Amino acid sequence: MVQEIKFGTDGWRGHVAEDYTFANVRRCTQGFAAYLIQEGYQGSWVVVGHDRRFRAEDFAAAAAEVLAGNGFKVYLTDGPTPTPVIAYAVVDKQAAAAVNITASHNPYTDNGYKVRDEHGGAIDPDGLKQIEGGIPDSEDQTKRIPLQEALDSGQIQYFDAAPAYIEHIKTLIDLQPIKDAGLRVLVDPMWGNGAGWFPRLIGGGKTEVFEIHKDRNPNFPEMTRPEPIPPNVDVGLRAVSKYKADVLIINDGDADRVGIGDENGKFVDQLRVYALLAYYLLEIRGMRGPIVKTLSTTTMLDMLGEIYDVPVYNTGVGFKYVAPKMLEVDALIGGEESGGYAFRGNVPERDGILAGLYFLDFMVKLGKKPSQLLEILFEKVGAHYYDRIDTPFKGDRAEKIHRIISANPETIAGLKVTDLITLDGYKFVLEDGGWLLIRFSGTEPIIRVYCETTYGDRVQEILKEGLEIAGIENED
Repeated sequence: MVQEIKFGTDGWRGHVAEDYTFANVRRCTQGFAAYLIQEGYQGSWVVVGHDRRFRAEDFAAAAAEVLAGNGFKVYLTDGPTPTPVIAYAVVDKQAAAAVNITASHNPYTDNGYKVRDEHGGAIDPDGLKQIEGGIPDSEDQTKRIPLQEALDSGQIQYFDAAPAYIEHIKTLIDLQPIKDAGLRVLVDPMWGNGAGWFPRLIGGGKTEVFEIHKDRNPNFPEMTRPEPIPPNVDVGLRAVSKYKADVLIINDGDADRVGIGDENGKFVDQLRVYALLAYYLLEIRGMRGPIVKTLSTTTMLDMLGEIYDVPVYNTGVGFKYVAPKMLEVDALIGGEESGGYAFRGNVPERDGILAGLYFLDFMVKLGKKPSQLLEILFEKVGAHYYDRIDTPFKGDRAEKIHRIISANPETIAGLKVTDLITLDGYKFVLEDGGWLLIRFSGTEPIIRVYCETTYGDRVQEILKEGLEIAGIENED
């Protein structure tokens, strides 16, 4: 039986040794090669990289072999490399595309396969459908050149993507003031590709950088998955007091996302971080340009857009929607609820390293701790509260969808429902400007219920009613 390979919110992901196998990685790469040839990139260079998951480097080598077999030349990273660094390498090397072997924030059981275009950004949904359409039914239909043979001929070349990325980062932000600030920075790379990057970039001065969870461990101890949200970040948050840290910077497994803990060991949720980063660019850096956000992201951005007279565009969930829109409108910043943010001047890809550096620069520029920065933001846009619940999906999907659409609630947690948006999932807009969103994950068999509101005491009630609308009981 042919195993179907489908690209979700950000690539194809599967269970290692079940559906994520060497045979299927080769099939997937053959489909990508066919797509690149169709797009006119025959014989071009392609960047291939990987994370620290089980045998990720071997899966990357398998992908490189198939690309070589299809006439492409390959830059293969010489070790685990953050997704944003791989993305920048596409531009730096003037390559046609990239393959990234990573499952990002998924559990240890999984691995994944991301593809990027010539800009280093996510390929749009139409392109992904073309790739899927070119995936052969059998590994026997793939073309391959053995790794050593391709290395000997120069068709595959190992390379270090870090130096070019670091020089590029220095054009976007002056690192010296951060090094000289005397901050105590705690970093949790969640056993992933972000390990070592902050010490390398801002160490060596008065600022001290401490790392936890910095080794390679594909089992991801002390967390259920390398995703920078509670409860996975709880160990890091508790460590803030131990290290007397001014801030906690958290990167997910492939370092394209960032999470923030304040000086008190309190988590700063992703929506607040996005608004803080946008405020930093608009107010502190004096930059202007459109904001691109997924519909699951904060309305604080809409308010900032009005204050600073910049347009705000909403997209579906995933950078396959955000990246093309950023390129279309020359956006200042683009991001999503998961903690992934991209910036003008960089590639249109989430960059958890640059986002963390910008946050540190924000602290240095104003001489404030994270909780104080949040107070400044709320003085501008008012306090906003957010949370989400992820739960395994049970039952028939079509039945769930019918139930959600048929619910037609007039109020949720006592707040009047003013609109229903179905761009990606089912978003109930509330009278205070807040919202409840119910959507199926594009990468895992789970359903997500999110909300944002100006009423801190109604968050859990809104989420509870969202679960009821979807016909799901919260099992936490």
